[in-house]
Amino acid sequence: MVEITLADYQNPKHRQAVVAMLDDYARDPMGGGEPLPEETRENLVDEMAKRDYVFSLLAFVDDQPVGLANCVEGFSTFAAKPVMNIHDIAVIKEFRGKGIAKRLLQEVETLAQFRGCVKLTLEVLQGNEPAKIAYDKFGFKPYQLDAGNGIAEFWQKYI
Repeated sequence: MVEITLADYQNPKHRQAVVAMLDDYARDPMGGGEPLPEETRENLVDEMAKRDYVFSLLAFVDDQPVGLANCVEGFSTFAAKPVMNIHDIAVIKEFRGKGIAKRLLQEVETLAQFRGCVKLTLEVLQGNEPAKIAYDKFGFKPYQLDAGNGIAEFWQKYI
């Protein structure tokens, strides 16, 4: 049975699970294919805990962490309401295809509604077809304002 729980960043079991799950995702080709840097592993949960607009959901099967959703609340100036970004969502390989990501997404949506969010956002790699199919089934669509101007792209610049 799958148990979805809001991570308590002060709980040692949850702290370890957040880091372990994110490291597993980082090592996957869709997460970059590299382990988390040691500094990130050491500081991640403490830094997340400092921010009341960040939360994590954990999926457990038989007390083993198997899924993670890290979420960050932002703000839509066009709607004058909060937006919930699913910054990371991951399920360990052995548990994929069992509906765990869907359960995590459902709980994120519930928490976002509770917070008064106008929408959920996430990023997905162009070549990650399994994730894109799952997100589409859940109701996510590529973002565009006008079909003539194309789909929005996610860009970044390290500073």
